Amino acid sequence: MQRDDSAATNALPPTPWHALSAQDIYARLQTTPDGLTPDDVAARQRQYGRNLLPTKPPPKLWLVILHQFTNSLIYILLIAGLVALAIGDFKDAAFIFGVVILNAIIGTYQEWRAEQNAYALQSLLEIRSRVRRRGEVLTVSAEDLVPGDIVLFESGDKVAADVRLVQVSNLGVDEALLTGESMPITKSVAPLAETTPVSDRTNMVFAGSLVVTGRGMGVVVETGTRTEVGRIAQSLIEVASAKPPLLVRMEQFSHQVGIIILACSCLLGVVSVLQGLPVREVFLVMVGLAVAAIPEGLPVALTVALSIATARMANRKVIARRLVAVESLGSCTVIASDKTGTLTLNEQTAQVIILPDGQRFEATGQGYCGEGEVTLADGRPLTDAQREVLRRLGRAAILCNEGALTRTAEGWRHSGDAMDVALLALGHKLGLTPETERKNHPLLEEIPFESERRYAAVAYRSGNQTHVAVKGAVEVVAGFCQTMLTANGERPLDLNHVVQQSDALAAEGYRVLAIAHGTVAPAGDTLPDLTQVKGLTLVGLVGFIDPLRPEVKAAVAQARRAGVKVLMITGDHPLTALAIARDLGLAQSKEETVAGKELAGLTGEQLRQWLDAHPQVRVFARVTPDQKLAIVDALVARGEVVAVTGDGVNDAPALNRANIGVAMGSGTDVAKEAAQIIITDDNFASIVAGIEEGRYAYANIRKVTWFLISTGAASLILIGGTVALALPMPLSAVQWLWLNLVTNGIQDVALAFEAGEEGAMRQPPRDPKEGIFDRRMITHVLLGGITMAVLCFGLWVYLMNSGVEVNSARNILLAFFVLIQFFYVLTCRSETASAFSISWRRNPVLIGGALTALSVHILSMNWSVMQSVLRLEPLSLDKWFGLAALATIVFIVMETYKRWQRMSQERTLTQETPTTA
Repeated sequence: MQRDDSAATNALPPTPWHALSAQDIYARLQTTPDGLTPDDVAARQRQYGRNLLPTKPPPKLWLVILHQFTNSLIYILLIAGLVALAIGDFKDAAFIFGVVILNAIIGTYQEWRAEQNAYALQSLLEIRSRVRRRGEVLTVSAEDLVPGDIVLFESGDKVAADVRLVQVSNLGVDEALLTGESMPITKSVAPLAETTPVSDRTNMVFAGSLVVTGRGMGVVVETGTRTEVGRIAQSLIEVASAKPPLLVRMEQFSHQVGIIILACSCLLGVVSVLQGLPVREVFLVMVGLAVAAIPEGLPVALTVALSIATARMANRKVIARRLVAVESLGSCTVIASDKTGTLTLNEQTAQVIILPDGQRFEATGQGYCGEGEVTLADGRPLTDAQREVLRRLGRAAILCNEGALTRTAEGWRHSGDAMDVALLALGHKLGLTPETERKNHPLLEEIPFESERRYAAVAYRSGNQTHVAVKGAVEVVAGFCQTMLTANGERPLDLNHVVQQSDALAAEGYRVLAIAHGTVAPAGDTLPDLTQVKGLTLVGLVGFIDPLRPEVKAAVAQARRAGVKVLMITGDHPLTALAIARDLGLAQSKEETVAGKELAGLTGEQLRQWLDAHPQVRVFARVTPDQKLAIVDALVARGEVVAVTGDGVNDAPALNRANIGVAMGSGTDVAKEAAQIIITDDNFASIVAGIEEGRYAYANIRKVTWFLISTGAASLILIGGTVALALPMPLSAVQWLWLNLVTNGIQDVALAFEAGEEGAMRQPPRDPKEGIFDRRMITHVLLGGITMAVLCFGLWVYLMNSGVEVNSARNILLAFFVLIQFFYVLTCRSETASAFSISWRRNPVLIGGALTALSVHILSMNWSVMQSVLRLEPLSLDKWFGLAALATIVFIVMETYKRWQRMSQERTLTQETPTTA
């Protein structure tokens, strides 16, 4: 969040909120349990400002400019410019300083734009909070919270303001940011002494903390810089972020190459001095050679390539929170995906109801709305008796429910868990109004649903009786029941029969919840322990359907073609999970599915061995969060590069452990913080798109490296050959600088804009241990560098032997070098494909950049100022054609080599393909 300078100038005076009772809090902040009105909120936002914390803003422009001069190459150029001034060579000095300034302008623009883009991405990671305003539960931006707002919490939420709690249910909060305490703190509501330190204020939650378990409700008491975390935010934002490992490795590589080239330059300089060349000329040539050969543009080009990939991913609904995630995605070998909301639409619909005696009913309508009706499976309307039984089920589902579904002028509005909302929609279809049912049956006690518990329960009052309603997994809810509801009244529970019905629904692809109900005690008696209650009646089973996302099936197929294994890890019933997997083409048989209970008790090494022995398994069902983490651990231990999806607080360990943690945009804040990637549309297809963009980015990094190292090697070889034969230096220092600026400085960055090659997703993932300089890259660099060096050296020897004056010869050689790199960058667009098969429209930036580089050089040859500085002169058209024809040789050599590679690969594949009789 950004700093809001208008915030909190009229903030509340310091108040010991933890020492006040709930009634005092409401009175002090002029609010009620139903929350503020819109007018109240608007007035308080004007008074207190927006709920924004200070954060690290983009760097100042002058700091970005200064950063362009903190580079060893720039130091070399500045020294060269000062030496040129000292010896009176003002033209060379002016040109060198001009190059430094131009480099600073280009670098400043690129870095400033990258910083601004990265800063703008933060707006896509907005924190949301659930508040009650005028009695209605809304989801609002955390920035809109004001003192007096009533905030609702559940596990996985990030607290966005300091809040005094007034209701809690098993509420545990991670406050490590403030206290350093690694264990969650159990919260309460009773007032505390005024002297209670922050770490012991158990009746408050603070901005920046994370809700780990349970539910709660509280009143916002402090916002923005008045919060406890606001007091330490300034120190937090001063911590510098680490560079991605890829950039670190490539910068180290650039420095190593630079040292080698500088050493070679010094050696060549010594040899040149011994050969009798003036020290001044030798020094300037050494500087120019270092500038031409050192790949100083590599880190910048890498950053540009990753930034472009990040922007392209964002356009495809994939937000990379770290540049390193772009690199990691390119080598992903396994996607361990959730089912609900990722592979499916996450629009649960309670579509089927089965009573324990086998009667089946179906509900019309889809999604989160109460429009539709419930009929018998054959379409016949309900009898009064059937409707009454279903209303009993619907009432229990409404009361044992934390969701909200209301009709507004704009349509249906919902919040809360998808299953809860679907049950409320079912209640509407049965003629029940949730608001009325909750008002007429006040809750006395509740146990919220948690994935470890697998059920939720409430005790409520109806007349003078205390009733209990339970919903959850069939096998868990059945444990609370003694009887089941049938058309002939209550009968002893037949668990086997109920489980068979549940399995039949699951086999059809439905997610199944059981609902139970019972009267436990007269009103006024001691409330029952909801974890131990027995003797309830199983009312019925509800089957929910969550349709597949239409594009997911094709995305799964694409991932498999790309050599990426797709696994489904879900808490759903194995039969439900298998039904969905069949629709996806992910799995077909039970042998490809395993339930969490079958993996229970396995150690990490045993689980890894189990996975080795069962490579066919694609679906992990009824898996707990701990088991999900163990599965990810085992996959990583096997050497897989694992992308894990998740949206809940319990997914955070697995997201953090995975090579690539992928959080859903609609998921919890803690999941997003643990992840490297955020999918804004919760769509599995977006993950596959991210892998594709990651492969494209890595391929572009290789192309940039290939181009820069080849041209640097060519320059070094050319100078070495010239010195060995005691010939005049082929280019002056300023000409080397110009060559570096015109060719490398434009074309390497433009190469980073290359669009992806079509075959990228038909290749297996790369080995993450594989360096950029594999056998293919080394071959390309050596072949390209040597070919360019031989052509340039041959031309230089020819010009010298032909008696061409040195400056004229340098003018010709410089033009030739510009041309040869023009053709060379075109072949660098692909390591395998023919340049003729690549559309020019795939990277108009490169085509434009290459033509711009060539045009700028031609203009400089005809502009008197540049003629004087670079010692250039125009060339005749026939010489241009001759040089261009000669320069195409490097293009022909590289394309011929790639063609030979393709033919060799085709022959190998043909030999490996078995023939059939």
